[in-house]
Amino acid sequence: MKSTREQEFVTLVEVHQNVIHKICRLYTKSSAEHKDLFQEITIQLWSAYPKFRGEAKFSTWMYRVGINTAISLYRKSKRKIQSFSFDDVAFKIPQDDSYDDTEDQQLSAIYHAVKQLNDIDKALVFLYLEDKSYKEISETMGISEVNARVRMNRVKKKLKQQLNP
Repeated sequence: MKSTREQEFVTLVEVHQNVIHKICRLYTKSSAEHKDLFQEITIQLWSAYPKFRGEAKFSTWMYRVGINTAISLYRKSKRKIQSFSFDDVAFKIPQDDSYDDTEDQQLSAIYHAVKQLNDIDKALVFLYLEDKSYKEISETMGISEVNARVRMNRVKKKLKQQLNP
């Protein structure tokens, strides 16, 4: 029989598991790596759960633990955790003559540029694209709100230079 705390944890993870899956997609390439990272993040969340004080939203705390776990795994293994390969995504788009693939090409170029970023900047872009406020980004990444804004502006400039040489 599960304890109340354990049941509470399981329920919260079930409700917010998309956070973990998104991090796994960002930092892994294969299904097996995705499953391994998902498991490792879940283990780290469970280990850290007794220290969760509820000062931030559970999902914000989850982002932070998940991203830190993904980056730490990279550092421990001394091998690069490969990014999700957006080139491998199979889009099921009806083939008709009126379809314009310009938007798909632009999106593919953006994802390719994001994959070139370091792990920290990738995490920053990930949170930004999730419509997180700079306050939430700063809490998740453990940096000041001003630092989050400055870093994001630098990343935007870097991406613009890559996309428009």
